[in-house]
Amino acid sequence: AMPSGTGLKSFKKYYPKRFFDVGIAEEHAIAMSSGIAKNGGKPVFNVYSTFLQRTYDQLVQDLCVNNNSAVIINHMASVYGMNDVTHLGFFDIPMLISIPNLVYLAPTNNEELLAMTEYAVHQHEHPVAIRVPVGEFTSTGVADTTDYSILNKSEVTRRGERIALLGLGNFYHLANQVADALAKDGINATVVNPKFASGLDEALLEELKANHSVVFTLEDGVVEGGWGQRVASFYGPSDVRVKNYGIAKEFHDRYDATELLRENGVSLEQIVTDAKQVYLFSLIKY
Repeated sequence: AMPSGTGLKSFKKYYPKRFFDVGIAEEHAIAMSSGIAKNGGKPVFNVYSTFLQRTYDQLVQDLCVNNNSAVIINHMASVYGMNDVTHLGFFDIPMLISIPNLVYLAPTNNEELLAMTEYAVHQHEHPVAIRVPVGEFTSTGVADTTDYSILNKSEVTRRGERIALLGLGNFYHLANQVADALAKDGINATVVNPKFASGLDEALLEELKANHSVVFTLEDGVVEGGWGQRVASFYGPSDVRVKNYGIAKEFHDRYDATELLRENGVSLEQIVTDAKQVYLFSLIKY
């Protein structure tokens, strides 16, 4: 029911026998995708995040219990997506990362989206979902050569100390903006592109303990049950403090995305202020 919104109108035109529009029967689409994958095909299900919520039972029972390698391209999964109370798309991360066997990828630009899709389509080990970036679709102009078959491997894109900014998917760019602002005051923060929403790079998180005292996680969605809280749980027994940025678990209707984020402390100015405070605190010697 949404070939235009998911960019499939041209695919339908050129490959009519490979295009199936199930209308608003998203539950059926997941079950059908699992069946196709079980029989050696490679289904790619394009869907809006808000409608993927309808398929939770099929995701668990039909797809992930059987570990069939269907691909889910998840659109409008963002605070910046649709904004009425019946079409909210920002509950996806807690929902999907709670399901075993499902790999959930969070690209930050066009090249990563293409590379992740290439990986997902050609692998046969897991069901894979990809969180399509929302907003300004950036391009680096350089092909992404990451081997995504190595699960949960993050990329450190900026090396610093004391403060680490982990920006998942859409909010990776915000993490870089925070690092740029801090650098003007001589504070060199580490920036990490996690790439995987469904798992943690525990080796990297362990490595950060050596010269970082605080970690900020930034994710475009609900904090409770999300990716950032998993990072916080990892660091729980250690001296590293963690602050999770995202939005509260609430329903919103016809909201302004920028204002909603600001109400939840998620703006460049607010995060920079927080970072400067914890940086000064980290310098105190006991």
